[in-house]
Amino acid sequence: MQNTDCVREAVEEYGDMLYRICLVMLRNTADAEDAVQDTFIRFMQKAPVFQGEEHEKAWLIKVASNVCKDMLRQRDKVTELDEATMNTIADSEDDTHILEALMQIPEKFRIVLTLHYIEGYKVDEIAQIIKKTSSAVKMRLSKGRKLLEDKYRKEYM
Repeated sequence: MQNTDCVREAVEEYGDMLYRICLVMLRNTADAEDAVQDTFIRFMQKAPVFQGEEHEKAWLIKVASNVCKDMLRQRDKVTELDEATMNTIADSEDDTHILEALMQIPEKFRIVLTLHYIEGYKVDEIAQIIKKTSSAVKMRLSKGRKLLEDKYRKEYM
């Protein structure tokens, strides 16, 4: 079992980032909160030893992503983002429309776009997190941008 100070530090350091990732993947505030909580429960239970902060961060992102995927598999219907949820992660109406369009593209593109453009990860870092090659991440970013642009233009222009 993980030391409580260590867990508290991880929650303070990575909690908001994990919440944003889970929110993008799950499209629901309550589910995103549950996923983050489950991620930190696993962190406490497994008590992994990390090679550094980046390794810890990557582990938490991967676990959160897997928790979200499990939740999506169990979900019967996809829920829409509500207005309050959008306001928590979007600064303007344009941002809200972009996020709405982002929620409508497939998850494999949504996660790389979120990690790259919202969380600021580099292609090689994303490749390590999702266990794909850098070229696969670049392809997903390219295709994801195209899908996002098409969806945005169709819905909001």
